[in-house]
Amino acid sequence: PHGGGEGKSPIGRPSPVTPWGKPALGYKTRNKNARTDKFIVKRRNAK
Repeated sequence: PHGGGEGKSPIGRPSPVTPWGKPALGYKTRNKNARTDKFIVKRRNAK
């Protein structure tokens, strides 16, 4: 969705998106009431 363009062209959309059109950069894609939430105690990269 960001296209090619010459050189460093801007994204040209209100917010960056993935190749499938979902919002990128910080947008939570996980289901809010997933049954396995109780198993996730802390983030993987929080060291």
